Amino acid sequence: MNGRNLKRRIMAFAAAVMMICAVPLTGMETMAAYENIEGNRYLVIKKDPVGKPGKVMNIPITIRAPEGEDMEKVAVGLADELRDFYDLPEDGGTASGIQNNYPFEISETTFRPKTVGNIKGGNSKTVTLSARVRRDMKEGYYRVPIGIYFDYYSGDDDVSADVIEYINVWISTSASGTDSDEKDESTEEIAFVLGEGQATPYGTYPNVMNFAINMRNKSWMPAYDVTVSMVLSKSDDEFPFMINDGNYDRHFDVIEAGQTVQLPYSMAIRKDSYTGFYPIKFKISYRESMDGDKKISEGPGVFRNDSNGETLSTDTSVQSKDYEFYVHISSKEREDSLGDFNENDRTKARIIVENFRTEPEKIMAGQEFDMILTMKNASTQVAASNILFTLEPEKVENTSVFSTESGSSSIVVNSLAAGASTELRMRFLAKAGIDQRSYTITIKEKYDSPEFKNAEESVTVDIPIYQQARLSTSTFEIMPDSIEVGGESNIMFGINNTGRIQLYNVNARFEADSIRTNEAYVGNIKPGETGNVDVMITGENPTQDEGKVKVIISYEDENGEVTEVEKELTLFVTEPMMEEEWMMEGMEGMDGMEDMETGAGGLAGWMADPIKKKLLIGGGAALAAAVIIGATAFIKHRRRKKQQKEEEEGIDDEIS
Repeated sequence: MNGRNLKRRIMAFAAAVMMICAVPLTGMETMAAYENIEGNRYLVIKKDPVGKPGKVMNIPITIRAPEGEDMEKVAVGLADELRDFYDLPEDGGTASGIQNNYPFEISETTFRPKTVGNIKGGNSKTVTLSARVRRDMKEGYYRVPIGIYFDYYSGDDDVSADVIEYINVWISTSASGTDSDEKDESTEEIAFVLGEGQATPYGTYPNVMNFAINMRNKSWMPAYDVTVSMVLSKSDDEFPFMINDGNYDRHFDVIEAGQTVQLPYSMAIRKDSYTGFYPIKFKISYRESMDGDKKISEGPGVFRNDSNGETLSTDTSVQSKDYEFYVHISSKEREDSLGDFNENDRTKARIIVENFRTEPEKIMAGQEFDMILTMKNASTQVAASNILFTLEPEKVENTSVFSTESGSSSIVVNSLAAGASTELRMRFLAKAGIDQRSYTITIKEKYDSPEFKNAEESVTVDIPIYQQARLSTSTFEIMPDSIEVGGESNIMFGINNTGRIQLYNVNARFEADSIRTNEAYVGNIKPGETGNVDVMITGENPTQDEGKVKVIISYEDENGEVTEVEKELTLFVTEPMMEEEWMMEGMEGMDGMEDMETGAGGLAGWMADPIKKKLLIGGGAALAAAVIIGATAFIKHRRRKKQQKEEEEGIDDEIS
């Protein structure tokens, strides 16, 4: 054993002794305890990793160098030194000790360190360790020793950790142990989506074709060291672009979960290319974890450290997958044995609309909707390939009634076997100002059959569009606005059709506890026109509230569906009064006006008073005079009746 390894053994032993002295051992429960990680000097723990029995568990490890302490050739891995202090049987027995509590299956690579590289003081780096959780583990927290190695050389497995620190992991045996909505990232497979949310790029010879491809990481975990390589070909039939550059790779250090990046390209179209759709093939390589410094490939699985040039061990974590993305090229036509399509020839494929639906089912003007078409090759023997579906909405005044969200209305399907079906989905926006009726969408089909090329067909579907009914009312005219029980009031107002559809069987109904329910039939009201309501309302009970009367306006649409709109007006109903009570009430407080008949106490005298005169003039002389004259006549009549009554009483007294 060399001096360096001896030093490491001594440091590991000292660390183990300190841990044993600090934490009392209680048999099998020791390793299952929850570790206080505040004593860690190098490990940075942000979140306890979660694993499930029988599943591979990813353990992110962040190593931070203390301020002013540069760390060179750092490596990290699951530590196995502590097993020496539990007196385990040499034959690997499991009667006691850590083997009964260690959460991971032990294989020849379980404790193999991973290279992190150099870390300057105050900086940190992250590496991901992987291990499979034992199938017999019970649910709970487990502390796991992590070994940190200094001056580590790749491939040097016979070496002890310089420092041992701890992390806690949670082992869950049921769905209740973790968030049910959380993905099991330990088993998640990284995958990408090309061309999401974009139309097929089009190019025309001899122009340079500039395009970008959207690429989204659709998995729940980040992808590191992602390299997207375009697969080139010398064949004009397979690859339509000039190969001018030696490398068409696009590299990304990391693509987060759900993140979308763009792959930009500027490609010159080949002179000998042909018109049609081309599948451009890509090979995407990535790693599921970033192990230390950025690495530069020196061959399949072999990397060197970008910071110090050190050659690292073969990296088996690099994975790759193949993808395709279609582009369309307009160039020369193919000179082959296929004849031009003959409309009278019946051996071509027949692509029909098997069914379709919209989401939502009822589409209002101004609303977005998805149209889902199921296209079927109705032919029993002839297949179709290179199918281009173009959806063309009906036009009104040279403007399409529907517009697409992306601006493109074409969809490409690579092939459709005889009798097979495929689903097309496209989002449209219905224009707000169109009339309520059905509008057509024409599906133009262009495809190849085995014996013909560029066969063209078209089919149509009808999409009903609905307009929202709208109305308003003019000011309510109520004459009078207060009536007695049994009295009547005339109510008049207009109903305006402010929408774009006709209102059928319009009716106005008046309801309140104080009135007799009544209705007024208005009839049909065309868009932009007004229907008038003129109705007499009879008081039935004295008003007990604020005098609110409900005005319920109902109308039907073209399908007979009834809609009601509620308004309110104010009308008071009072108890009826006898004539004498009314007269007496009207003259209440006017006894002092009896002297208005003649002389100084009459009208002239009343007018002589400057305040009363001002009242008369301010209120309108003619009206005031009329009121006073009427009051005077009433007073005279009242006085005569009083005098006559007194005389009759005097005669009676004399007779008696």
